[in-house]
Amino acid sequence: MNKVPAVEYLCNNTKIVAGKPEFTDSGDFSREKTMTYKILKAHNVAENSSDDFQIKFDALISHDITYVSIIQTARAAGMTKFPIPYTLTNCHNSLCAVGGTINEDDHKFGLSAAKKYGGTYVPANQAVIHQYAREEMVGCGKMILGSDSHTRYGCYGTMGIGEGGGELVKQLLGQTYDITAPEVVLVWLEGTPRHGIGPHDVALALIKETFKDGRAKNKILEFAGPGISSLSMDFRIGIDVMTTETSCLSSIWETDDKVCDYYKTIDKPEAFSALKIEDGACYDAIVKVNLSEIESMIALPFHPSNAFTIHELQQNPEKILKEAEDSCNKELGGKVKLDLLRSINNKGQVTCEQGIIVGCAGGMYDNICEAADILRDKTIGDGYFDMSVYPASTPISLALTKDGISETLMKSGVLMKSAFCGPCFGAGDTPAHNTLSIRHATRNFANREGAKPTNGQAAAVALMDARSIAATAANGGVLTAATDTEYTVTKHMYIHDGSIYDKRCYNGFGNPDSEAQLRLGPNITDWPKFYGLDENLLLKLCAVINDEVTTTDELIPSGETSSYRSNPVALAEFTLSRRVPEYVAASKEVRDAENKRREGQSVTQLTQFTDILKKVDGDIKNTSIGSCIFAKKPGDGSAREQAASCQRVLGGMANICFEYATKRYRSNCINWGIIPFTVDKNEQITFTEGDYIYIPNIKSAVLGGDETINAKLLTPSTTENDSEINIQDITLKLQNLSENERTIIADGCLMNHYAKRSIQAGE
Repeated sequence: MNKVPAVEYLCNNTKIVAGKPEFTDSGDFSREKTMTYKILKAHNVAENSSDDFQIKFDALISHDITYVSIIQTARAAGMTKFPIPYTLTNCHNSLCAVGGTINEDDHKFGLSAAKKYGGTYVPANQAVIHQYAREEMVGCGKMILGSDSHTRYGCYGTMGIGEGGGELVKQLLGQTYDITAPEVVLVWLEGTPRHGIGPHDVALALIKETFKDGRAKNKILEFAGPGISSLSMDFRIGIDVMTTETSCLSSIWETDDKVCDYYKTIDKPEAFSALKIEDGACYDAIVKVNLSEIESMIALPFHPSNAFTIHELQQNPEKILKEAEDSCNKELGGKVKLDLLRSINNKGQVTCEQGIIVGCAGGMYDNICEAADILRDKTIGDGYFDMSVYPASTPISLALTKDGISETLMKSGVLMKSAFCGPCFGAGDTPAHNTLSIRHATRNFANREGAKPTNGQAAAVALMDARSIAATAANGGVLTAATDTEYTVTKHMYIHDGSIYDKRCYNGFGNPDSEAQLRLGPNITDWPKFYGLDENLLLKLCAVINDEVTTTDELIPSGETSSYRSNPVALAEFTLSRRVPEYVAASKEVRDAENKRREGQSVTQLTQFTDILKKVDGDIKNTSIGSCIFAKKPGDGSAREQAASCQRVLGGMANICFEYATKRYRSNCINWGIIPFTVDKNEQITFTEGDYIYIPNIKSAVLGGDETINAKLLTPSTTENDSEINIQDITLKLQNLSENERTIIADGCLMNHYAKRSIQAGE
């Protein structure tokens, strides 16, 4: 164990003096001299100089789980062309075998949309979304908005932000990304990584230190310090892409000669410019990372922050795995038992049965080359352990082939595969039941490995760096730190060949063809009709989740369910299916009653709601009826808007929580007309499935900017045949909403909001 922690978070006011951080207790923290604020202000179109930014991005990017719904939403709201460069990649469901023709139908839709509206289309398996952006879209000082949470290009001098599809729709409609001035945290790098240490080791140490207490939540991480110069560009992006798991909003790094050389390598030298912190720049906090002290790391299920050094786990496997196992089984809710202790062999060693190096975090040239150095003239064996490597793009794959790296890995028994994100979210290389898979990937949440707990299946993903994965593979699957492995790093020079993109990718920005027809497959459907908010609101709680954190993968599972991503109604059937399977039927009952009410029908479905409203003197004629979810802290993880839109399709009109795990999930809720209520955890309110919440005058409160909302919690008696209702006055919070966001909620969703304004403008 290190006597001095390799990563240290200091919650203090820090100022750059003579190029170094220095503590200051002055209360003057303008942040104007940070790289962050210079970039934000350069993209801010707000007329006033307040701390409320209205950002217009330089470019947009989406993948094939999100782009169909984004384009369909923008179409419904009046879009006629892409006003800024918009790239559609096909890296998430390109290899899925579920859903018949669905995947390729979506891809043809994407190409036809690129032709019709003037966009860029990247065919399946050419590149994972973020690697294409790194090779074709980045530039110093630019901002890119992506509909994927790992939209991070800070080490290239580009500020990337991952958001739900609604925020991209706004950009496609000429609107802005509205944020309050974010806090900025300085990440100060010192030292040089030891032999065997890779970017995932640094990233996991950083996440472990910052995630659990929300120290980086919705803030921007700004990387600087003498340690940067020792890191290759692949090493830097390997850290940078994982900053998403700290729950930060974005990241930016100082640029140097290596960044300049990178832009020359990808034939875009003009995209480089020097980004430096100006002397006197002030920060809200500082994270100090001593790269020389970082050890080989492993993040156990079910979160990247559940990290240990490999040496710690080797020394005390029973205790650490038992604690992780208990935590995981609690999260799985008794549906299946995960047995991590079975991974300990009769020698007391931790064993793994699968190794994966993949995607925007793992599939980089340097990572794969060093894994090959470790496995050179060795074998992964003929036992239970197997290993696959997914280069992040065809140019990387081509370079690995030319340089003999792929040959070395294949001779050792490793499978080389094409660019694909599947193993990162449960759509490829699903491990066997109750086995441990080690992955240089982005996440290890429950269900993101493809298992189905509701069917009695469980599997566990642990995150590790490619180097330690290779060391483990060379040791027959016995957990091994790369720092304990003797090997020589072979010097390779990556030569980028982008001619594949030139030949296969469609680039139509600036040349939309309004006469082009969209290719609509049978699973590509329009959004159902959503209603605006009436003056009053009656909610029925259809799911109550008391886990400390609820991920977007629990709200709408990833993996094979995403094959129905372009059919909103079909996809909604999977909402909370691996967490609260009863939710869909309960919410649909509420939705159907509301539809009947809107149609003016007096039917039995409305009886339960009219009876409840009588208890509070409510009138069903001017009261919207919707379902609601309570969770303590929902929305950690993916930016996929389906986590919110599926709730809306099923009749959801509000969420209640103590806090939202990420801005992007909260934004998704707002853009789909779901009111993002919070409650004070200290009020000791007990929510139960089947409760009702009546909120009088909610529409006036929303449009009037009210942040404190009076409501009534109605709890039916649990006694059989007892019509008694317990009524409790409660206070809901509705804070930090812009005027535009409040109007979107009142209109029923972002799509309604902009379509309504197009009609009013006579367009």
